[in-house]
Amino acid sequence: MMRTLMLFLLLAAAGQVSAQVSTDSLPGLDKSPMDESYFPANYPILKVEGKISGTPVMRVIYSRPQMKGRKIFGDLIPFGQVWRLGANEATEIEFFTEVRIDQKKVPKGRYTVYAIPYPDTWTLILNRDTDTWGSFHYDSSRDVLRTDIPVVHFGPTEALTIVFHARGGGATMDIYWDDANVSLPITF
Repeated sequence: MMRTLMLFLLLAAAGQVSAQVSTDSLPGLDKSPMDESYFPANYPILKVEGKISGTPVMRVIYSRPQMKGRKIFGDLIPFGQVWRLGANEATEIEFFTEVRIDQKKVPKGRYTVYAIPYPDTWTLILNRDTDTWGSFHYDSSRDVLRTDIPVVHFGPTEALTIVFHARGGGATMDIYWDDANVSLPITF
């Protein structure tokens, strides 16, 4: 009986200590939440459901800034300058197998994705430096690939969105934001 009482008092004291920890010290919600896209789409869910086996082909992890009434390209994101392709941490893509982009082999691995936007074309860059914030320390000598892709203009997309779509012999990584859409063909 005495042991039970002591155990109860000890647990009650521990609960009191944990109740005193303030949630004020927890980080707030990010203004540009992180997201990720897989190819094949919904790979983690399909894997858990037993509907797919093996590894995915690729995955992109990025922060999703929003327009919030701002003019994005040519203003917030200047034309002709290296951009981290998102907000906060630089966008990263991981290939789980060798792929081809613009007829060039890209080895299996993880890369930072940068863009240099222009009104009608973007230069997309894969770079070896990963785990970086912004494009402040971008080093072109670490580039694995640069390729130019056309911009298609259409109605605005509020939040930056990156998704993969299956295409003959591979997929495209489609990037939507403001009135711009760029589509990077990837074969595997």
